[in-house]
Amino acid sequence: MNLLQLCDPIAATVPVEASVADAIRRMLDHHVGAVGIVDKEGRVAGIFTERDVLRKLSLANLNPETTPVRDLMTTPVEMATEETGPGEAMAIMVERHFRHLPVADNDGKLLGILSIRNLLEWRIDGLTQELDSLEQYVSNDGPGG
Repeated sequence: MNLLQLCDPIAATVPVEASVADAIRRMLDHHVGAVGIVDKEGRVAGIFTERDVLRKLSLANLNPETTPVRDLMTTPVEMATEETGPGEAMAIMVERHFRHLPVADNDGKLLGILSIRNLLEWRIDGLTQELDSLEQYVSNDGPGG
């Protein structure tokens, strides 16, 4: 399975010049917990997540309307590529406690954002299919059975 097939169809992004409020509004509009912060060429400059809102904004008495997202975004960003497999992406996310992993091309251009939710849904679907196959195998009455 291609990692991009697991990502939401449209990656939520804001330009590096955006405010924190712009980033939060984009997360709310897309019903996601993270936005990619991109430069003019669409390359990943950072990522801004719900955790950034909680850890960097909420107790700092900063105005989200006037605070540039570049001041609070997480950087450098760990990224996956199109060649990264779902299992490898899951291992990275679990090991490093990430809930979001940008997927970028070789030039750093953002292609999608993978969430742990996407991976868990994929894994649950696979396990359900495997369970159904095993149940069918066990319940089949073959010759001599």
